[in-house]
Amino acid sequence: MGDGLKGLPPIASDPHDSSFSHVTGRSEYVDDRPLLKRELICGLVYSPYARANLKSTDFTQALQVPGVVEVVTAKDVVTNTWGTIFQDQPVLASTEVHYAGEVIAVLGAETPEALRMGLAQVKVEWEKLPAILSVDEAVSKKSFIGEERSIARGDVVEALKNSPKRLSGCLKIQGADHFYLESQAAVVYPKEEGQLEVHSSTQHPTETQHVVAKACGVPFKDVVCIAKRLGGGFGGKESQAAPIAAFAALMAKKTGRPARLALSKDDDMVITGKRNPFQISYDVGFNSEGKILAFDAKLFSDGGAYADLSTSIMERAMLHSDNAYFIPHMRVCGQVCRTNYHPHTAFRGFGGPKGVALIESVLEDVARETGKDALDIRKLNCYKPGEDITHYGQKVENNLLPGLFEKLETDSEYRSRREEINSWNQKAIETGGNPRGLSLTAVKFGISFTTRFLNQGNALVIIHTDGSVQVSTGAVEMGQGVNSRIASIVAEEFGLPLSSIRMMPTSTEKNANTSPTAASSGTDINGAAAQKACLEIKKRLAALALKLKDTSKELWPSKTAGLGTAPEIELGKEIETSLTQVAFENCQVMLRDKSFQLKFSDLVREAYLNRISLSEYGHYRIPDLGFDKLKGKGRAFLYYTQGVAASEVELDRDTGEVKVRRVDILMDLGRPINYGLDVGQVTGGFIQGMGWVTTENLVYNQDGFLLSHSPSTYKIPSIQDTPRIFNANLVHNEGNTVNVKSTKAVGEPPLLLCLSVWTAIRDAVMSYQGNKVIPMAIPATSERILRALTPEEFLET
Repeated sequence: MGDGLKGLPPIASDPHDSSFSHVTGRSEYVDDRPLLKRELICGLVYSPYARANLKSTDFTQALQVPGVVEVVTAKDVVTNTWGTIFQDQPVLASTEVHYAGEVIAVLGAETPEALRMGLAQVKVEWEKLPAILSVDEAVSKKSFIGEERSIARGDVVEALKNSPKRLSGCLKIQGADHFYLESQAAVVYPKEEGQLEVHSSTQHPTETQHVVAKACGVPFKDVVCIAKRLGGGFGGKESQAAPIAAFAALMAKKTGRPARLALSKDDDMVITGKRNPFQISYDVGFNSEGKILAFDAKLFSDGGAYADLSTSIMERAMLHSDNAYFIPHMRVCGQVCRTNYHPHTAFRGFGGPKGVALIESVLEDVARETGKDALDIRKLNCYKPGEDITHYGQKVENNLLPGLFEKLETDSEYRSRREEINSWNQKAIETGGNPRGLSLTAVKFGISFTTRFLNQGNALVIIHTDGSVQVSTGAVEMGQGVNSRIASIVAEEFGLPLSSIRMMPTSTEKNANTSPTAASSGTDINGAAAQKACLEIKKRLAALALKLKDTSKELWPSKTAGLGTAPEIELGKEIETSLTQVAFENCQVMLRDKSFQLKFSDLVREAYLNRISLSEYGHYRIPDLGFDKLKGKGRAFLYYTQGVAASEVELDRDTGEVKVRRVDILMDLGRPINYGLDVGQVTGGFIQGMGWVTTENLVYNQDGFLLSHSPSTYKIPSIQDTPRIFNANLVHNEGNTVNVKSTKAVGEPPLLLCLSVWTAIRDAVMSYQGNKVIPMAIPATSERILRALTPEEFLET
């Protein structure tokens, strides 16, 4: 499998479609929209407690502040429940709050100063109630969301019993904040006859449209949601942007005035949910060579106060608990816990990072127990021919994993560096120096929504008579370059330069019933829909070109249409076969035998004058999906994006600080649509994940209120945290023919490779501690590293 695996050389790439406007500061985000006359600025009143009765509220003094206009409460909401999977969350709480940050009222004012003064005058009387603030407490009280799920293969109990060696343990994984640069924001304009135009920083315009409509008591047809671009989303705006828009919409409806709500970073972090924390217990059986024979895991996640997307997140964690490795007897059980934290939600990778963290950590432990190198344990257990069926019954097709391991082992000089690090660590133990660690981990990330009906998308392609093209899809541009990729697909289909293509803002009046831009499938679904639309237009244009070839120019539509001096050219059965004879290249449309060619723009004009449609709506649904959620079996994904990463770290013996000395990444992204954007996603995703596993520590007080709610108390990676040596390369793979243009999704998979940093930290700690198996929670903060390196210094006296 790995023989002949070749790296992909850097390829000249078109820039991000908004790169110039980003750099010059001209890119327009929601809160950049100019203020209109009489527009109101909104602020939120929310709970400081994890759980409390709302005994009384008094807005009298707040409404007397000059410039404060109106307040919206639960009594103004027509349908006061919403939820992406379960309808269990109030838009505005009325009698009881279930997490710190739950919103009870929206205040509208004419100026920021008036809003600030008005919010300070709101009087609320609370009665604190007992709250559940840990997974353990939720389990003991059976406070759950949904039913326990199980995915299993083989006889795990018997296989564990018969395994020569066994290990068990518990892995704790904290959440992380999305920390998008643009906080949650929405502007709503009331229109005639009760219509509402919503501009939202949302990954899911359709859900935002529906939540707004239900909250305001209007039909979906009277709400249009528009998302031009997002200043980052990472999953945090998939579901949780909807109530933010609803708050502004309720104010706009009640007052008849435009309403704007743009959260501060502090309010955003306090109110919105995070990556789900997980607590996992496991039991693994293996032989003396390190071959895993049986694996049993119980996953508990913290869903927060309401369901949001947590049950689907748990499902993906269970589906990815095998990662890149074949395990003959495997059982994974998952249960979402209901606690009194903000409802946790989608985050880049969804549940995948938790499942992958689990098995990669276990492999490190198995390596320690067998006295072997962890890379050899990974290669031994890797999916390969004959061992290529997942625990949910899907075959791992187009499997490059063995070759990726082999190539990166060579490219990263893993073996020689391992020897050097072993020598270094021996000296560190003797002298009290800084230990180093090295780890090479993999990712096999399934691409598709695991909820089948979400795997659909649509696109509207319009060609204007000058030959320029407008494209509208359900994909939301949130910095990842989805618009650039779809524009490239359309440009390639028509043989046009990218400058001829204009991607339009995502709008529910042009692309309805859309899926969220999530699950790394934005280009896959919407790009394929755009391609289908292009092909239908091309068939008509190509058929017309064939007709024009045999028609005297004096009888072309451009010569006759105005006066009607010749009949229109009728397109016949040749439409269906026209593309086999006609090519679209370099702004020309030509017969493949070179006997006739015409400028694209000229052919478009002839088509218009001949009353041939120059627009098309394309709908695409991902084929061949058949995952039975009840049985935990079937084809859950269209394909897998694969990759490996080798990370080397050094731990400061005195401070616990992590220095990432070198990272080498090798990814299989099929045939990249845009090489530069893909490599950017690989490196950016890795660094974002690296923050999650090292420095991003969420700290709450005893009332469940987030204390680390600002850049000063929550540390995302900076330029100083990036690897000193950072190599990211792609491999050549034309084999993913099931996807548009043979490409592979890149949004989420690279993030999971950050776990190589965490396992490298564990490698350094365990080497320093005589190769004992030592647990390490995520994130591996400086304090946790110090406690692991020198536990004797933290003993209570």
